[in-house]
Amino acid sequence: MDLTSPYAILIGASIVLILSFFFGEISKKTSVPSVLMLIISGVLINMGLGAVGAPNIDFFPILEILGIVGLIMIVLEAALELKLTRDKVAPITISFTIAFIGLIASIWITSLILQYFIEGMDSLHAWLYATPLSILSSAIIIPSVVHLRGDKKEFHIYESTFSDILGIMVFYFILSKHPSADGSVDGGGFIAFGLTTLLTIVLSLFFSYVVILIFQKVKSDAKQFLLLSVLLLLYSLGKLMHLSSLIIILIFGLVIANMDLFFQGPLKKWLNKDKAEDIYHGLHVVTLETAFVVRTFFFVIFGITIVFSSLASWQVIGVSALCLAVIYVIRFIILRVSIGTDILPQLFIAPRGLITVLLFYAIPAEAQISGFSEGIILFIIIGTSLIMTWAMISDKKRAGKSIGKANGVPVGDIKWKAPEL
Repeated sequence: MDLTSPYAILIGASIVLILSFFFGEISKKTSVPSVLMLIISGVLINMGLGAVGAPNIDFFPILEILGIVGLIMIVLEAALELKLTRDKVAPITISFTIAFIGLIASIWITSLILQYFIEGMDSLHAWLYATPLSILSSAIIIPSVVHLRGDKKEFHIYESTFSDILGIMVFYFILSKHPSADGSVDGGGFIAFGLTTLLTIVLSLFFSYVVILIFQKVKSDAKQFLLLSVLLLLYSLGKLMHLSSLIIILIFGLVIANMDLFFQGPLKKWLNKDKAEDIYHGLHVVTLETAFVVRTFFFVIFGITIVFSSLASWQVIGVSALCLAVIYVIRFIILRVSIGTDILPQLFIAPRGLITVLLFYAIPAEAQISGFSEGIILFIIIGTSLIMTWAMISDKKRAGKSIGKANGVPVGDIKWKAPEL
């Protein structure tokens, strides 16, 4: 059979999506992240393609597009879940603080490691390469923490979303300090960066109001993907204008998810609450489905592109191990100081994934360091995912033991059933 024929591709894509659904169900039962199973599937597919002598395909353009769309969908999905009520001020503030301090501390110490061990790595390049390695992956975290206690689940959604947004902003700020191919430097100082961020927030709020007011008057039933197209357009235009485009997506999601907060006073009369609620619920469903599809193909294709030979280096293993140690030491200190003793399994839920890959490939040719091996990226992504898997499984067993002790039932004899009413 011709593996490049349209029908063969459709069959393969359909099988991957079906498997991804079952991986999600398996993840709920076992706490093994579905993303890890998708990556392994990609590795197996690559081995199968090699065994049948299939032609080599450049997956990078597909991976890049999937990464961008997936990032937008994941942030929008998270924003639609955030309810800005008075009782959420404290958890949001704590999550933001932990995400920010953890990100900056991790970038700083990781950059020192890279600068010391990687030949040709100066301070600016070290910070540039360290940033993707320091960003939490909301693409992995959000679908993996669904069974955690409510406050812990909420913390991880907030923290990973803030880490994504802050990390991307820091990355492009550092990148703006690097000379371009023609030797020019486009970036300004912190004041210019702050003004650009403030401008992005103001424009985001303006466009959010405009989009909601316009779309509540659209009568067509097929308007959800039209709305997503508008958001993708705004994101892309923002990137071309060197704005922090992810803020546009985040703020739009927050505005439509918290309409009572944002439409007060004179603005309230312009809001048709019923139609706006229909937009919210429809967008929520479409975003969940789209994020599922994009996340599935991104991590499968990432698995296909993995080159395990890049791990066969003592330098890669040593640098990666140090970076992993930095991640969890910093995380332990921050969580212990800010939260207290109840820091499990949060301590070990710090995977790197979609953003790490996407930003690594966004480093332009003139800013790349030949001595830096892709194996470091791969090692840290796999290492943090495996550590998170172990932590989630251990937490589930610990929860089972607690229930068993509370009921006076041996752990092995626990029978799960619906509570009697």
